[in-house]
Amino acid sequence: MMRKASLFVAGVAAGAVLAGAAGALRPGLQANAAPSDTYRRLTLFGDVFDKIRADYVEAPDEQKLIESAINGMLGSLDPHSAFLDQKANEDMMRTTRGSFGGLGIEVMMEDGLVKVMSPFDDSPAAQAGIMANDLITHIDGTQVQGLSLNQAVDKMRGEIDTKVTLKILRNKTQTLDVTLTRKTIRPPVAKVRREGDDVGYIRLSQFNEQSFDAIRKGVEDLSKEIGPDKVKGFVIDLRNNPGGLLEQAIQISDGFLDRGEIVSTRGRTPDATQRFSAKAGDIAKGKPVVVLINGGSASASEIVAGALQDHKRATIIGTRSFGKASVQSIFQMRGNVALKLTTQLYFTPSGKSIQGKGIDPDIQILQDIPDDLKGKDETKGEASLKGHIKTNDDEKSGSSAYVPPDPKNDKQLIFAVDYLKSGGKLEAPKKAEAPAPKDDTKKN
Repeated sequence: MMRKASLFVAGVAAGAVLAGAAGALRPGLQANAAPSDTYRRLTLFGDVFDKIRADYVEAPDEQKLIESAINGMLGSLDPHSAFLDQKANEDMMRTTRGSFGGLGIEVMMEDGLVKVMSPFDDSPAAQAGIMANDLITHIDGTQVQGLSLNQAVDKMRGEIDTKVTLKILRNKTQTLDVTLTRKTIRPPVAKVRREGDDVGYIRLSQFNEQSFDAIRKGVEDLSKEIGPDKVKGFVIDLRNNPGGLLEQAIQISDGFLDRGEIVSTRGRTPDATQRFSAKAGDIAKGKPVVVLINGGSASASEIVAGALQDHKRATIIGTRSFGKASVQSIFQMRGNVALKLTTQLYFTPSGKSIQGKGIDPDIQILQDIPDDLKGKDETKGEASLKGHIKTNDDEKSGSSAYVPPDPKNDKQLIFAVDYLKSGGKLEAPKKAEAPAPKDDTKKN
């Protein structure tokens, strides 16, 4: 049975794409005969390929020619479909298991440059000060423009403890060179701690094969530490979590739900429609739950937030999420290469698509943005990606993805904890709900 996987877009500077494995393409997929015009164009492709082989000024790399053609074909579909060469495919499989080597940043292509989606906590990238929305223009002096995402990611990989220098464009005006030392990346699956005497906090940075077990263990450990009768609730922090495995998003949602639909996926044909429902059993034993989201919360994060919001199992606090509601399947091909192809769109339990829109929080809380980051803290969102799939007429741009490094300054977390302590009676400050004055947003 084919395993549906990745919900997030990006390659990782450590050299992986967050996805799972699926079966090889089958001959049966070719059952629908192509029109004669399509065959003529395929013949034209073969003629062009032969002409390049025979007459180009230098002997071309034939494998590179074919892979470039495949990349061009997939690039014309949507931002999330991609060809994974042998190395990228192997790295992708390592990533879904929870460890890999590299720099520790989620990246994607934007206007020919490599855009940082988010650095992993405590990674070389995070320690060097690389931020979400930074654009990588050069890698060790090589211009990124003209490279594919896989080629750029491959240049950022290397032996452990070797160095790589990235030229960063920040806020379209500021440039800086950052030298990083490659390390083995084992992204922390979850950070678990108490907030005050009676609130449990769990931060999930991505959705890999270990995520549900980490969430379940976190809830169990916090309940024992605080005392089952004293726990006021749990904060599940999905801010700047770019997503990952669909099955993990379903398991985590199921962990907090006793019944009802979690998510549905719909593809090109009726038999591609799938519905996933919760089974009895709540790992939080009915305790209140808050889910924190922001402009960097994408894909699998949005599935969890959408399911718990629609079933009123959790209160969603923060800023609007990224808005990626497509599902990618990984098809393993001959030669240990793979095809990452968008095959389905997902819908929340209420039947709505958040593609290009994101999830609006139940309570919007805006952070205090440092002066040097004002205007740089927002993601553009799925709707800004060239070639994204359009399903909604009222698409929205991204929102703030800033999270203060010191929890003492984290207004969203502070409000979430106080909200749980108040038994859900705390109302958001009016000034937090209002948009920032135009003069403030323009200051640098």
